[in-house]
Amino acid sequence: MPTTDHDAALLEGLSEPAIVVTERHVLSSNTAARALLGEAIDGAAVDAVISHPAALEALSAGDQADDVELTGLDGSRRHWLMRASQLGDGSRLVRFVDRSEARAAEQMRVDFVANASHELRTPLATLIGYAETLREQSAEIDATTRERFLAVVHDEARRMQRVVEDLISLSRIEAEKFTAPTDAVDLAPLIEEATGGVRRMADDRRSKLVRNVEPGLPPIAADGSQILQLLENLFTNALRYGEPGTPVTVSAALEGSMVHVSVSDEGEGIAPEHLRRVTERFYRVDTSRSRSLGGTGLGLSIVKHIVERHHGRLTIDSKVGRGTTVHVLLPIVGSLS
Repeated sequence: MPTTDHDAALLEGLSEPAIVVTERHVLSSNTAARALLGEAIDGAAVDAVISHPAALEALSAGDQADDVELTGLDGSRRHWLMRASQLGDGSRLVRFVDRSEARAAEQMRVDFVANASHELRTPLATLIGYAETLREQSAEIDATTRERFLAVVHDEARRMQRVVEDLISLSRIEAEKFTAPTDAVDLAPLIEEATGGVRRMADDRRSKLVRNVEPGLPPIAADGSQILQLLENLFTNALRYGEPGTPVTVSAALEGSMVHVSVSDEGEGIAPEHLRRVTERFYRVDTSRSRSLGGTGLGLSIVKHIVERHHGRLTIDSKVGRGTTVHVLLPIVGSLS
């Protein structure tokens, strides 16, 4: 049965790829379907167009065919949901809904839960092991060994606490991401407060904190507590991964309608293949080194989400063997209206 111009217009009006199937052949298709399945699919046998056993079985079933998850339709790894609906003339409208983003989001959630569980399981196992030893062999353990065991228990408990606190912080930031902050916040005092908060860590690593803050910066539209957290995370990262004895430099200057903040270290740097992933949750360039230095793997992810909530921009420059600079641009008051 040939399609009318009206039927063709309706089919073309669908945003997703769609075909009309009758008697195991493709009666008609829209532009999106031809881009997905091939230009010469009209009139072709369905099994020549869709080489997927579950999809073909569903199309040969009765009126109540279930949706079918498909991959590889266009030779890529995209995920599609095939939905077939019975039409009045006995033909079927078959639509292909792109589920790639939803599947990727689900995979991210699964990975996040797995990574969070791993981050907590490792120190928890250490805690249990040392606690059991202290309980079961308390009479045999000398005071020096007992103090060493208790120090390990304390350090691992603090490590778990940091992970949990970062997870809670990340959750709160994500919950607020659709409400851009509008308070007028002076950046210079926050930079001073953040440098004061990491002073002890800087002293321990013999690193000088250098501030180059342009005087008279206009206030930014911000949530002050989140910007302070952003700065502390950047300073802590720079101190943690910079070489001991080398400076960490923070700069802030007006750049158009944004304030440009940068934090630089003189460390090992980040290889290009890792650079685009360092803001992912729990992603570490060097897992063993990061954990030994006390990192949770969430610091830059928190920074990224804070920047996104503030309608800013985050970029990272790094050269292996020379160091890393993190750039954050934040809008000044009035620039979001």
